[in-house]
Amino acid sequence: MGIIGNLFSMLFGSGRNVLKETAEVFRPNAENDAQRNHTANAAVQAQFAAEFGHKGWFNQLVDALNRLPRPMMAFGVIGLFVSAMTDPIWFAARMQGLVLVPDALWALWAIIVTFYFGARYHAKALDFQKDAARLLAQAPQVAENIRKLRNANTPDIANHDVVEGDENPAVDEWKAR
Repeated sequence: MGIIGNLFSMLFGSGRNVLKETAEVFRPNAENDAQRNHTANAAVQAQFAAEFGHKGWFNQLVDALNRLPRPMMAFGVIGLFVSAMTDPIWFAARMQGLVLVPDALWALWAIIVTFYFGARYHAKALDFQKDAARLLAQAPQVAENIRKLRNANTPDIANHDVVEGDENPAVDEWKAR
């Protein structure tokens, strides 16, 4: 027992844990790592709040103006449709004015609108891809649920066994009848 006791006191004695210290050389301590990440995130958020938290009136005005182009374009197009139906002569005169716009200006306008809406479309497309991947991952479970529903004894109502691990004595009694 003396050798084993000496071995344990060598590994765990004197307030040290040699195994833990050795393991932390190869893999960081998860708790300490989480604390470091928390401290870093708190510092980043504090810096962000200091930098952007106190907006002046000019910054607020620019932010408000940045939110206007998309709704203004959408409502403008809807307004054009309404004006074409209510006053076709007025609408035709305005469209004749657009014929006089040079091609270079149309190209510049198209580039600006494309980049403005393209960035938003790209962000939404990435979100759509993430949602599609999540839904595809659920497909096997959905197929299994459909198979269970088709094999159910009661054709007009879903069989309770589709939800696994959910016991309900009332439903079990109803099935027994």
